Amino acid sequence: MITGEIKNKIDQIWDVFFVAGITNPITVVEQMTYILFMKLLDDKQLLDEENASAWDTEVVNPIFLNGKKWLNPKDNTVNDNEKDRELKIKQLTEEKGILYEKMRWHVFKNTDADEMFSMVRDNVFEFVKNIGSGEDSAYSKYMKSAIFLIPNARTLLKIVEGINSLNLNDRDTMGDVYEYILGKMAASGTNGQFRTPRHIIRMIVEMMKPTSDDFICDPAMGSAGFLVEAVKYIKETEKIKFYNDSKQEHIKNDLISGFDTDQTMLRIGAMNLLLHDIHWPKLNHRDSLSKENIDKGVYTLVMANPPFAGSLDKENVNDEILKFANTRKTELLFLAQFIRSLEVGGRCASIVPDGVLFGTSKAHKDIRKHLVDEQNLIAVISMPSGVFKPYAGVSTAVLIFTKTNSGGTDNVWFYDMKADGFSLDDKRSPISDNDIPDVVARFQNLEGEKSRTCKEQSFLVPVEDIRNNDYDLSINKYKEVDRVKVEYEPVSQILSRLQSSEEEFQICFDKLKELIDK
Repeated sequence: MITGEIKNKIDQIWDVFFVAGITNPITVVEQMTYILFMKLLDDKQLLDEENASAWDTEVVNPIFLNGKKWLNPKDNTVNDNEKDRELKIKQLTEEKGILYEKMRWHVFKNTDADEMFSMVRDNVFEFVKNIGSGEDSAYSKYMKSAIFLIPNARTLLKIVEGINSLNLNDRDTMGDVYEYILGKMAASGTNGQFRTPRHIIRMIVEMMKPTSDDFICDPAMGSAGFLVEAVKYIKETEKIKFYNDSKQEHIKNDLISGFDTDQTMLRIGAMNLLLHDIHWPKLNHRDSLSKENIDKGVYTLVMANPPFAGSLDKENVNDEILKFANTRKTELLFLAQFIRSLEVGGRCASIVPDGVLFGTSKAHKDIRKHLVDEQNLIAVISMPSGVFKPYAGVSTAVLIFTKTNSGGTDNVWFYDMKADGFSLDDKRSPISDNDIPDVVARFQNLEGEKSRTCKEQSFLVPVEDIRNNDYDLSINKYKEVDRVKVEYEPVSQILSRLQSSEEEFQICFDKLKELIDK
């Protein structure tokens, strides 16, 4: 969550773009992220170098090859089929190449404005665009069309100074910065896009416990918040195992998949994952609901916050998805696609609007009935309506289920989350009340929930009760509220007291009038 000083600094950087004539918000997002990425690449290697020095070893797979030169692809005139190609490229690199050190943030930020502008525009940006090229990485795939649009040295200097002043430690910076910028440009409109707060993502990831053996997918990935947090969690819990040689083929090719219909999101997501050592995620420009999406039974874990609204061409929706729910509502169609794309035994945690829980249309009832009767619906976590403020005030919940295709729902766990560690107004200021640690702890010990009653904050509901309530999944349908009997005095006594008060008032009124008339 970006607040206070960091928010003000980002606002100032945003203003620099506007003063320079870059007024398209999505262009500001892209250009700011490119420059931010340049800093984060250098920060990452500086940390790796510090660790390597402490252990008296070499940096593994450094991004910047210190002491060596980099040849800008624009200066490479050697054809692929040319004789002695490697030798000629080596000679050309010595003649026209740029020292890697000069392209590092901590070096170029200390040069004068004109030299910095020339270095960043002509070399650093091209270097960043071509990281991983030749390896068919998702990053290189979506960076090919990137264009450097910062117009002059003075503007770049102000942007670099602004970004350099941000405190980026221990922060999923790209996602957080992008989340705030997206709110500034009011992008929660027609496509239903608004960013999932990082602490909510982390809560869901900790409940789902991804591993390096999983096949993880977010079919509506945005800036890849769920995917990045999953990778961070795996690194934290598996440590050395994550880097084990026997795991690398799977991690490289199959661990992470994500789709979005926005090229900018794919670029930012690819950059975000690259910073977390995922160079080859399967990221694709794809409408996950379309006929072109052939994913079926391929993932072990889906975590997502799909669009809740927006335009939809029903004619292009995959027929297999429509079999689950014949509707135009994207929140229902995405749930259907999650079921379809999971392998048997695969798990899903999806944020949904509250309407999914109690909607009365046939499509709403069909998808809920399918989750309860055909799959194993595990949990419904109701979140407070302010979780997505200031971008949206919609009430949401988290649905968690396992794909079985043979039922298995015995009890459904409900949790009434009342606080998430931030105020529920537009300011979203940090507060002490926070149910998230409790949500995670209780979810990981559902056996211990059996003794709780429906009067408590969390409880289990037998599947038969849900069926008897027409598959309604709203927590208020099952939560019991203690009612204290209130004894009121008889109406005759109340009337008598009112009459006495009126008589007393009339006496006082007459005395006052008598004094005034004198």
